[in-house]
Amino acid sequence: MKDIKAIRGKFYIERLIEEGEHEHQDFKFAISDARKIARSLSAFANNDGGRLLIGVKDNGNIAGVRNEEDIYMIEQAAQMYCRPVQSPDIAAFKTEGGAVVIRVEIAKSARRPVMSQEPDGSWRAYYRVKDENILAPDIMVKTWRRRQQNKGGIISMSDADSRLLSIIEERGAITLEEYYRAAHMPRASAEETLINLVSMDVVKLHLGTKGELRIES
Repeated sequence: MKDIKAIRGKFYIERLIEEGEHEHQDFKFAISDARKIARSLSAFANNDGGRLLIGVKDNGNIAGVRNEEDIYMIEQAAQMYCRPVQSPDIAAFKTEGGAVVIRVEIAKSARRPVMSQEPDGSWRAYYRVKDENILAPDIMVKTWRRRQQNKGGIISMSDADSRLLSIIEERGAITLEEYYRAAHMPRASAEETLINLVSMDVVKLHLGTKGELRIES
């Protein structure tokens, strides 16, 4: 199987499957579309990393991979349809009856956002929430980019930053819309201030299970 020798791992794979699908794990029966897999790579890399188990059905039953094309598709997704290029760790494990399951581990990227290419040629960032890959909100993407721009630099807080930080700290956690209302300034200015605060790790953006954004101190 494309220079990857399957090792015995029945009990190891079974333990992983028992966890079910969650924020850091996804099951794939087979891979038919490299771009869809790129979305998973993007979602995990933009979060705190995760793993794909290829050859496992949604219900947790082991079907096994059918041929080495699955590995080619993973590599194609990582190299052609992810920007920046990703380097997933790929390993194969033999399970009950000789079925092979491929484990693909994706680390949290040090260069976020990790974008994946859509069928129309556009590039979008995804984020893992519970057991789903969702489009990362635009403000989250802007924050990642700002952090990359500011890496190694000295950032100072403005009066607006300090004032809005006080509002967030007083409430503990607020929604994005609540933040905009409390800011009492043009939305573009409030967004810029929030991006600064998050990129400095002064406050955090939390993405809820329905894709709603909350700001936490």
